[in-house]
Amino acid sequence: MARLRRRDGDILFAVRLTPKGGRDAVEGWKLGADGNEHLKARVASPPEDGKANSALIALLAKTLGVPKSTIAIAAGQTSRLKTIQLAAPPPDAIRRLETIGALS
Repeated sequence: MARLRRRDGDILFAVRLTPKGGRDAVEGWKLGADGNEHLKARVASPPEDGKANSALIALLAKTLGVPKSTIAIAAGQTSRLKTIQLAAPPPDAIRRLETIGALS
């Protein structure tokens, strides 16, 4: 599967989130056991009451230089593996997303 998928002007991509990870960080693109790529991220917030999901959205917004309101969790609200939808991202945000970290 492609790292980034386009749908109606939006970008969708997978994120594997580690809550209570000690710090907030985007660690780069990884290849999962299923052969699909996902962005690996960790947040210090616990997975309670949506705190980890909110922290992930804030982290992605800061990393990509876009408003938090343009980022949504399209699937996987309660799962570690999430599908993120980035609404109408500017080209520089797409470039940043594509080049985060190394694939391993």
